[in-house]
Amino acid sequence: MIVNEKSLKNLKLVSDLVLLNISFVLAAVLAQSLGLLMAKSFLFILLFLLNFIWIFVANTINFYDDSLKLFAFQLTNLIKLVFFQALTSVLFIFIVKEGFFTRNFILIYSFSLIVLVTFRHAIFKKSMTLLRKRGKSIKKVIIIGAGKVGQDLGNLITENPEFGYKILGYLDNNLTNQTILGTISDLGNYVSEINEVFISNADTSTATIDSIVKTCNKNAVGVHIIPDYFRFMSKKFHVSTLGNIPIISVRAVPLEEFQWRFIKRSFDLLTSVSMFLFLLWWFIPLVALIIKLTSNGPVCFKQKRIGKNNKEFTCYKFRTMHVLPEEKKFTPVVHGDSRITSMGGFLRRSNIDELPQFINVLFGDMSIVGPRPHATVYNEEYKEFIEDIKLRSLVKPGITGWAQIHGLRGDDPDSIINRQLIKKRIEFDLWYIENWSFTLDIQILILTFWRVFKGDVKGH
Repeated sequence: MIVNEKSLKNLKLVSDLVLLNISFVLAAVLAQSLGLLMAKSFLFILLFLLNFIWIFVANTINFYDDSLKLFAFQLTNLIKLVFFQALTSVLFIFIVKEGFFTRNFILIYSFSLIVLVTFRHAIFKKSMTLLRKRGKSIKKVIIIGAGKVGQDLGNLITENPEFGYKILGYLDNNLTNQTILGTISDLGNYVSEINEVFISNADTSTATIDSIVKTCNKNAVGVHIIPDYFRFMSKKFHVSTLGNIPIISVRAVPLEEFQWRFIKRSFDLLTSVSMFLFLLWWFIPLVALIIKLTSNGPVCFKQKRIGKNNKEFTCYKFRTMHVLPEEKKFTPVVHGDSRITSMGGFLRRSNIDELPQFINVLFGDMSIVGPRPHATVYNEEYKEFIEDIKLRSLVKPGITGWAQIHGLRGDDPDSIINRQLIKKRIEFDLWYIENWSFTLDIQILILTFWRVFKGDVKGH
């Protein structure tokens, strides 16, 4: 394990659980009194639940997994953690019909937890940096391979002294500069001065690696190997085992796990059914009537689009354009397009034209949040210049998505600009697929509502 990574994660987790319990008691005392808390011992069941929820959500969002995250990202994840703490408290207090520990308790608990954990984060990072600068628990390392991967690793270690590494230099058979100590065969001259070796050279032969490992083992020096297929891997790679054989998956997809698919599908069904019960049962017929009165043609526009596992499905939208022969060539809709009906402009600006896609969600062809589905004719066009496009079909397409809330929507009539737009949009789609979480879906929905309110969201 690199730089006692597991121990550091456990230390952070235990520290935060201690702060959680302190925040709970502090909030209880300030909201009511310690005596009242002790008299209502069943509230300690809530404390147990809050500890469990913290561990579960922290593992789900990888709160302790990446020490390189910017503080802004850490703070966002901390707010997510505290949100689930507050939600659990509200539900528990509602179920047990507790009348004393209500709003003040939850507000004080949430605020103190954010403050204390933020303070712990700052102190921990500062303390580790100071300890390393004073030479405490420093490990001297040599990096084999001074190419891009080796230099990136060296820069990473230099910029993060809290990792506890000091680079003695590089060994490389092909490159020469002031940081290179010699060739790989010179490792024996330095092995007594170092604690660990990183092999970053993709061209290193198996025989050479065997020799390096033997030399290091004889001198009790740790060895870490950066795989030569590193260039193919996303940052969200996954390490697992098949039997006793280690497997590195190039791309991690959280929604391949049954429990996350179940949660996402349950949310889709609950939200879609609620939409139909409270709004769509009367709103869809009303919009349909207006469409029929203002233009000739069907109420809904049906189009073959690409879904999960690259399978086609029929996507439903309110018709916003005049009835025309089906396109065989990519022709994007632009502002002021003559094909748009008088009512269609309003439906597109307000995104009301997308509402029939809740039918697709109920049928299981789409999700509420996910990459926007491409029309078959457009998808064929995009495949000519985007190799990774099929990766989007690892998950169900959505009514709204990560790319859409960042303004990457629709198409551009200029072919060069459109290619850049599509590539960027698919980059955002793949980021969503690799980084999916239930809280991310909620965040996307909130930002979608905000953009709809501003009249600023549109897919195609």
